[in-house]
Amino acid sequence: MSGSPRLPAFSPSELTPDQRDLYETITDGPRAKGPQRFALTDPEGRLHGPFNAMLLSPAVGRALQDLGAAIRYASQLRPRTREIAILVVAASWDSAFERYAHERVGAAVGLTEPELRALREGGDPGLTDPVEHAAWELTRTLIRDGGTLTDEQYDRARTTLGERTLFELSTLVGYYATLALQLRLFAIPAPTPTPTPTN
Repeated sequence: MSGSPRLPAFSPSELTPDQRDLYETITDGPRAKGPQRFALTDPEGRLHGPFNAMLLSPAVGRALQDLGAAIRYASQLRPRTREIAILVVAASWDSAFERYAHERVGAAVGLTEPELRALREGGDPGLTDPVEHAAWELTRTLIRDGGTLTDEQYDRARTTLGERTLFELSTLVGYYATLALQLRLFAIPAPTPTPTPTN
């Protein structure tokens, strides 16, 4: 990967009407409401991470961002379970932006530093909740084995998680893998954390 982004960040003042509409959907939608664990834009209003690339093709970008919003805000996945799965994908793709963003969200929803470290390193976080453990195991299998589960693995996951969660988790894995691929293609780094001012 090159040392700098391959895609320039779009300035809000230069957007076409279709790009502006998508930009406002992202910056004024559910992602922008409530506590912000990571900034959606830089100080000039340019989108961070995968969202800037979505502006290249507003129709496809809108569908992709709507899918992400549905996974995050309309699925039945519990917050910790969702962030565990996202961080497994981030570790598999070595996606700096996904790790940057979702370790912050994960900590906010209760993932401990040892759990975050294990997920970052691709290890076993030692989850004791049966649903969380089953979701972690399923996500790892989907990532590592190309989505192929034995009948025994499928039955075990379905018994613990249910078919709706299996669908939602597999959709999450595909969505965040897509974002990780695009982040890698366009060499988009994680934002540089702003130093805490000292007085």
